[in-house]
Amino acid sequence: MTDTKGRVVAVNGNLISVAFDGTVSLNEVGYVSVGDKKLKSEVIRIQNGEAQLQVFEMTKGIQTGDEVFFTNELLSIELGPGLLGQVFDGLQNPLPELAEQAGYFLERGVYLDPLPDASTWSFTPIAKAGDTVKAGSFIGEVPEGTFKHKIMVPFTFLGNYTVVSVKEKGDYALKDTIAVVKDARGVEHNLSMSFNWPVKRSVNCYAERLMPTDTLTTKIRLIDTFFPVAKGGTYCIPGPFGAGKTVLQHTTSRNADVDIVIVAACGERAGEVVEILKEFPELTDPRTGRSLMERTIIICNTSSMPVAAREASVYTGVTLAEYYRQMGLHVLLLADSTSRWAQALREMSGRLEEIPGEEAFPAYLESYIAAFYERAGIVRLHDGSTGSVTIGGTVSPAGGNFEEPVTQATLKVVGSFHGLSRERSDARKYPAIDPLESWSKYKSVLDKDWVDFARYYMHRGNEIEQMMKVVGEEGTSLDDYIVYLKGEFLDAVYLQQNSFDEIDSAVTVERQNYSFQKIIQVLGSDYNLDSKDDARTYFYQLRQSFIDWNYVLWGSEEFSKKEKDLDALYESKVKKLSDKAKHLLEGAK
Repeated sequence: MTDTKGRVVAVNGNLISVAFDGTVSLNEVGYVSVGDKKLKSEVIRIQNGEAQLQVFEMTKGIQTGDEVFFTNELLSIELGPGLLGQVFDGLQNPLPELAEQAGYFLERGVYLDPLPDASTWSFTPIAKAGDTVKAGSFIGEVPEGTFKHKIMVPFTFLGNYTVVSVKEKGDYALKDTIAVVKDARGVEHNLSMSFNWPVKRSVNCYAERLMPTDTLTTKIRLIDTFFPVAKGGTYCIPGPFGAGKTVLQHTTSRNADVDIVIVAACGERAGEVVEILKEFPELTDPRTGRSLMERTIIICNTSSMPVAAREASVYTGVTLAEYYRQMGLHVLLLADSTSRWAQALREMSGRLEEIPGEEAFPAYLESYIAAFYERAGIVRLHDGSTGSVTIGGTVSPAGGNFEEPVTQATLKVVGSFHGLSRERSDARKYPAIDPLESWSKYKSVLDKDWVDFARYYMHRGNEIEQMMKVVGEEGTSLDDYIVYLKGEFLDAVYLQQNSFDEIDSAVTVERQNYSFQKIIQVLGSDYNLDSKDDARTYFYQLRQSFIDWNYVLWGSEEFSKKEKDLDALYESKVKKLSDKAKHLLEGAK
């Protein structure tokens, strides 16, 4: 605490105005005294000798004249070993410990240390006396789950430092001094295994920021092939209520090619968050064979929690992601949902009586969303290794209207757009990503010419379907009808997956590549089909045979048998393969 104190002069919901003596900084943490409780708050505006603070708790009982203490510290979180597998709220309070202490109906004004001071870790030194280090340099490491958690020079340190001493290999408590470093002026600084960092400042302790080029495989065919995401890239999943946004994020978190997953449940319904908390510990991590929770951190701020803490939760999540990125790890941050975060911004903006923008959202909404997504990226660290943060945010536009401000502001800054369709969701198609509306700026796991070839049939098939709704099937030529059936075939066997099937729910890139060659054959062939009834029957059989093949274990005997049956069915009606398809397939060999 500092000597700076203040008095509440006005209360407006969870916004309080405070007259203060001394100095106060933007984003500084203050505590409001209400009886025997001290409620955490953050300075969000200073003007005319008054500070406006957003209170992260229910403000019932706060009245004018109540004392406010300022800490001279920005809103920060603690970084160190022991974060993985934890469930925090938006202010990094560990919720299981909070429930033990306060019961399931959380009391306000109760704040716990996110990392217990008494916890001990097996420390192995990396740096030695005499080494020159800087912010983010590795001092040592401790085992955390399946990872080597790097102990770093705090990110707040500026310039170069000389290592005076480092503790030998052994077990030490979290707050024990494990190294001493000396700055250019000769002042010594003690380092422990943990330190604090302000959540609204991005971590920039790296040598170079790189262009995201490597595809982040999710094992979801539609995403990896048609609308890929890059490691260090950004993507968004807008969609109406019940279209499968959260389910898609859960699947991605389990199968994505990343080291760490951070789920920021920001303003989601409590029932959905409970689902995550119950499912994740029971899910087997396909990478390690252990619990998925061992490499997951959950930031939990449900719609029933105070709105201001919701605003802080996305920053807490991205700061944790940047911390693990600094260790040379690849991190996936899933923000669900950024619409609820934007609503928290809107509420506070309204209480501040700012001039509203579109749909009463603050005028600075776009810049806030851009600043959040810009914290994604792939970087080269000082030791030459690379680490990345990939950010995927869901957007919940009212009525599935993608023209609303949050969706539009998000689309301006992300690299991939996975728009969910109510129509596909109602038809029980998973994932319900609209293949006609979605897009990506990143590189597919498959050849671009292959994807473009298939995309033509996707779009042309849809055009013919829309025409058939007007003129009927009898008003469509046989050739056009076959193109329509090819588009339907592509949709059924490749764009859709069975999330309940152990094999089809997660498809490797190798298998996607192999399957897609078959699809090019089917799409690029002419057939001996005399009528629409023949065509419909044939393509339905072909579709079912392909789906059965999708459900069989890759490389097994049954896989080869099903493939032979599929090939025989295909060859029974094929007339010839087009030159274009032949050229594409020759390029694959």
